[in-house]
Formats: sequence, structure tokens, C-alpha cells
Amino acid sequence: MVIDLQKCVGCDSCTVACKAENRTPPGVSYNVVIEEEVGEFPNVRRVNIPRPCMQCDEPSCVSVCPVNATYKNEDGIVVIDADRCIGCRYCITACPYGARSFDFGESYADEMQGYNDVQSPEWGVARGARESYKPPVGTVRKCSFCMHRLERGEEPACVETCIGDARYFGDLSDPESKVSKLVADERSFRLKEEAGTSPRVWYLR
Repeated sequence: MVIDLQKCVGCDSCTVACKAENRTPPGVSYNVVIEEEVGEFPNVRRVNIPRPCMQCDEPSCVSVCPVNATYKNEDGIVVIDADRCIGCRYCITACPYGARSFDFGESYADEMQGYNDVQSPEWGVARGARESYKPPVGTVRKCSFCMHRLERGEEPACVETCIGDARYFGDLSDPESKVSKLVADERSFRLKEEAGTSPRVWYLR
């Protein structure tokens, strides 16, 4: 994924689309937009930095998981097996991007009729009604680039709904793809490269 920071207007439509698509509970947001002020007074401007999971090539979250619940699949996406996750939260501590959340079992049921009855499509698996002590409640959750949508040939929800067309999604191994050409641009950079995780989300200054 490539995100053009000059096009991001900070509307948070990616955050809302992600919550709606993945039915995430209160306190769990896979896509957040971080606001940062750059420059020195009086020449100060605000930059919006969307932050999904970086889907790292060398993910620190994978190496610390004691039960191998977190792994990198054949498509290069870092996945959590909710049925194996024991909720120890080591991976939350290990992630340098703060891209993981713990599902404490909270619900929007008081504000949204039938919220707990609608199935979450995450990871292509219908999890069913939310119940205490049953995955994904009590496990760690994160962005998976909407794997269930990718399997249908669709883009991640955040990419599809971005009103500024700031997000691009594609195959980085294809030199002719849009994302490959954008990554080759001199404006491209990655967050916290010094952490050695080799993130697969690139930004354009």
C-alpha cells in the first residue's frame, strides 16, 4: 500500500470504513489518522498520517508470539489466528507502530440494534455473534488489508473509500504496477525504517 500524504485531508473516512467493514468493537480501530505539526513557528503546517498495519516483511510481532498465532501468509500479509491467540499481548508491545489492539469484549449493542448478531468477515471467516471468552473477544486484532475483500478481487475498504484518492494498493513485485512506480518516486519513504521491520506500507511526502 502507498499513501500520498499530500492528498490526505484528514477526513477519517478510512477509519470509519474500516470499522464498518470489519465490525470492530469500541476501542479497536485498525486504521487511524495521526495528526502531526511540522515546521517552526510561524511556518507551521499540519500533516495527516494514516496508519494501518504495516504488514512488515520482518515483523517483530511474529517473533514474540509464544503460540505462533501471528504469522505472515503467502501473500505477505501478517495474519492473526484468533483461535490460537491466547491474549498475552506480547505482540502489542513488540509492534513499533501501535497497530494492534486487544478485544476486551466491549460492544456497540446499546447504540446499534443487532450489533452483536452480525458476523464479522475478518480473515474470510465468519466469526458469528460476539460472546465472552470466544474469539475474537479476548484476542489481539489488527488490520489485515481486508483479506476477505482481496479474495473477492476488491480493494481494502480504506482504499476504496478514500475521498482524496490518497491510497494505492497493488502488487509491489510487478514493476509495471502503480504502487511499484510510486515507491520508486523520490518522495517515497517508510515509517520507522530504523526498527528493521521492512514495512510494506509506503508514504509519499
